[in-house]
Amino acid sequence: MQCGCTEHLEYRFGDHGPAYVIQGATSDIGVLRLRPGDDMTNHIHHFCDESFLVMEGRCTLWVNCRDRYEIGPGDVYRCGPAEMHYFVNESDAPFRMFFIKSPASPGDTVNLPWRPGDPIPAVPPTPEPPAPASPTTATPAH
Repeated sequence: MQCGCTEHLEYRFGDHGPAYVIQGATSDIGVLRLRPGDDMTNHIHHFCDESFLVMEGRCTLWVNCRDRYEIGPGDVYRCGPAEMHYFVNESDAPFRMFFIKSPASPGDTVNLPWRPGDPIPAVPPTPEPPAPASPTTATPAH
């Protein structure tokens, strides 16, 4: 078993961006925090689904650079492999959500920079799948 805690996370950009809570052989679980005006680069994953559960605030989710969703607390979404997804916090309050990537596939994020109004980027071909990961040992969260 693994356990984690959402307090004192190490966000990629200091006080915002993604932060992993648990990383394992079969799934990764983390939190995305966006301040007002922040975005998370449009990207895909070739080999995993990514599911999202909004905990706090409101945000705009763009899927495949075409479909726009206004998401808020309690909303749950899932993007499949090669489905582009882009988050932007256009509100005046912080936004937080859990994300779950399954199966775990480190290094599988392909950034495809895009913003509304830009041409839609081409999705690169899917490479060979990575070798399966080995289980990790849990570290107490507190």
